[in-house]
Amino acid sequence: MDPIADMLTRIRNGARALHPVVEVPWSRLKENIAAVMKKEGFLADWNVVGDKVKTLRLHLKYRGKRCVIEGLQRVSKPGLRRYVGAREIPRVRGGLGIAVVSTSEGVMTGYEARRKNLGGELLCYVW
Repeated sequence: MDPIADMLTRIRNGARALHPVVEVPWSRLKENIAAVMKKEGFLADWNVVGDKVKTLRLHLKYRGKRCVIEGLQRVSKPGLRRYVGAREIPRVRGGLGIAVVSTSEGVMTGYEARRKNLGGELLCYVW
């Protein structure tokens, strides 16, 4: 089971069903991905709830009846990891989307990683 793919699938399903909030089991990596998505304007907000069993609550962002997130794609998978150098980080949808990269300095967008000249694991695309 791939926890990041599960998170992306829950977001995708919640957006299609027009749910305002999606809940995902918490992990630090998922929290960092949510922070990047909020910073880039794909999520309205996120927070961590629960004491013993933590849950990541993601507040989806809508324009009218359309979700801001049009698509999500998992790139690096547990069976086939995909690592890229700073110059190999792709642009998503001609710059309309983001590539989420896990670098040595943390999780960030592909644009930030390119600017800092950092490569890493290419986690997912969001557009």
